[in-house]
Amino acid sequence: MDLLHSLLLFLHLLGTAALVGGWLATFRKPTVLQWQHIGAWVQLVTGLLLVGSLEMGDGAVNHMKIGVKLVILIAVLVAAIIGRRKVAKDEPVSKGLAHAVGGLSLINIAVAVFW
Repeated sequence: MDLLHSLLLFLHLLGTAALVGGWLATFRKPTVLQWQHIGAWVQLVTGLLLVGSLEMGDGAVNHMKIGVKLVILIAVLVAAIIGRRKVAKDEPVSKGLAHAVGGLSLINIAVAVFW
């Protein structure tokens, strides 16, 4: 179970890196990259699997914290999907939408660390 937890945590952190790294890489000319879209999905799937594995084991789960992080992640995922659809249609991605993906991801990291 420890190996599974470590693998899920590793993938979860990679999803975070894709979200924030893509945001920082395009900060001057904001857009939503494919890797940010993929990172949001990776975050969702691995986050749910991490919570499920903790629930099955002896790990304590702070359900309020997980709920807040899930709501923020859903907002990130929706913004990433909308941004990628705009890119696919060759439409400009608004700065607010592009910065929402990275900024909310950063807030989600802060919730994970400081709560």
